[in-house]
Amino acid sequence: MIDFENKKYLKMKEDSSYARRVEDLIVQGEQVLNSYKSMRDGVVFTTMRIIVVNVQGITGKKVDYTSLPYKRINAYSVETAGTFDLDAELDIFISGLGSLRFEFRGKSDIKEISRYISQSIL
Repeated sequence: MIDFENKKYLKMKEDSSYARRVEDLIVQGEQVLNSYKSMRDGVVFTTMRIIVVNVQGITGKKVDYTSLPYKRINAYSVETAGTFDLDAELDIFISGLGSLRFEFRGKSDIKEISRYISQSIL
């Protein structure tokens, strides 16, 4: 399970390999929007939820998948990348769990992700 006390994921960059890691979790009608990875962990944004991939242990064979449906998000904040600050940030506030911050470096379509969140919470 996600450590909501830490609340922050390392800066992640786009990586399609994490989309393949969650293929078995995708339900009918759900599509992957994008996937990102940090050192070992990753995040996959779909049309219905955020799936956090937490690789555990020395060998990395043990993996925790946490599903965060957009409909459980109460509020969110997006900070897009700028000219000198190339990182984008997404803060989400999840009903009954707390808040999380995702930091993205490089290319990320943070506006597309926020559009799907908005469609679910408005």
